[in-house]
Amino acid sequence: MFNSLINLFFPKVCAGCKSFVGTNEYIICTVCRHELPLTNHHLNPENEAFKKFYGRIPVKHVSALLYFHKKGMVQEIIHNLKYKGHEEIGTFLGEWYASDLKDNSVVEDVDVIIPVPLHKKRLKERGYNQVTNFGVALSENFKIPMNDTILMRKVYSKTQSKKNLLGRTEGIETVFDVAFTEEDTNKHYLLIDDVLTTGATLEACSKALLKIPGAKISIVCMAMARS
Repeated sequence: MFNSLINLFFPKVCAGCKSFVGTNEYIICTVCRHELPLTNHHLNPENEAFKKFYGRIPVKHVSALLYFHKKGMVQEIIHNLKYKGHEEIGTFLGEWYASDLKDNSVVEDVDVIIPVPLHKKRLKERGYNQVTNFGVALSENFKIPMNDTILMRKVYSKTQSKKNLLGRTEGIETVFDVAFTEEDTNKHYLLIDDVLTTGATLEACSKALLKIPGAKISIVCMAMARS
């Protein structure tokens, strides 16, 4: 009864098209869900996301759930997650991608899930890391622990979305570092982020994690930018 009253005065809308969602719909309406551009990376180990890191870092697996186009529906969804406080979108996308990845043997081999971190100042400003709920959903589905303390962002910088291509890559290798113990050695880390663009941030994070002896890296993102 109480939830019905809340929905009456504060009706839920689709994170993609802003239309009201039906009783049996959640976060994204059925129409939008069917229109979202899926990458199907999980079906092809040598996919385009994986190839982005050729010659840059050794990775076991790279994939993204959706394609990200400027002014497209996925951009609207990620914007709502990242800047509008709709953390439940991360859970929704994590649950969705977990069902796609459940039969992937590489992901089954993962020991720890690592979210790309925010600087402490950025985290205080935003109030949350937009990748956290995505990681929690993957963690709960795969029964793999998530650790948000090993990898750290040392440098506070402007929002990536406001930078051009050069700005996104300049000095990025000095931004991240790791704090690890002997227990963290010889493990397979699944690095997660919201949108894979140039790959510079994920490359820098991976290089930091590879300071850990015996570390192996895989990468999973909610979306991948496509021109």
